[in-house]
Amino acid sequence: MIQFRHAQRLFSVGDQVVRALDDVNLDIAAGEYLAIIGPSGSGKSTLLNAIGLLDKLTDGRYLLEGADVTHLSDNELARTRREKIGFVFQFFHLVPRLTAAQNVELPLILSDVEPSERRERVNDVLQAYGLGDRAHHRPDQLSGGQRQRVAIARATVTRPPVILADEPTGNLDRASGHDVVEILENLNRGGMTLLVVTHDPELASRAARQIRMVDGKIVSDSGPE
Repeated sequence: MIQFRHAQRLFSVGDQVVRALDDVNLDIAAGEYLAIIGPSGSGKSTLLNAIGLLDKLTDGRYLLEGADVTHLSDNELARTRREKIGFVFQFFHLVPRLTAAQNVELPLILSDVEPSERRERVNDVLQAYGLGDRAHHRPDQLSGGQRQRVAIARATVTRPPVILADEPTGNLDRASGHDVVEILENLNRGGMTLLVVTHDPELASRAARQIRMVDGKIVSDSGPE
């Protein structure tokens, strides 16, 4: 599903070069559940952003489902992200003035899905995540856990094969965080590939595979289950 070969991501900070990813080689099979762990500044989020095509590699190759996506144009990158990858972030990134249903519908509009199918798919995914009675509420009218469930609904309404979650429980109380983890793990059991960046040892321990990063390098990999 995902292959990195000698991946590098360099940033210039003043007169210094920071190696956020330093010669990373990684293979992730379809359907895996993988946690990316490590101290702050170790490259975890940079790796997730590179996998999600939000950030381009400085050097190396990235293959997604066998296709080389290292040097795609901006339009090709946007299309691939819409079709292949769902994103879940710590701070939700919902559009404040839109309702829950409208936030979930956005990626379907961008993908030119017909209005009748959009309505059906939005309703189905909101019902599945216990948000049917919150469809017409704006984010400021929802709890943190509800907002994260809306974010997951938005990430999965296009049925992507890969879900990337960056600290998905970091802004939630324990009960809401547990509900969000259950939703993500159910998606994985349904066949989606799930990658989670987390500082939470308990959440990381639930993954079938853990990779640990330090200074832009993968220093340990528990391997597939």
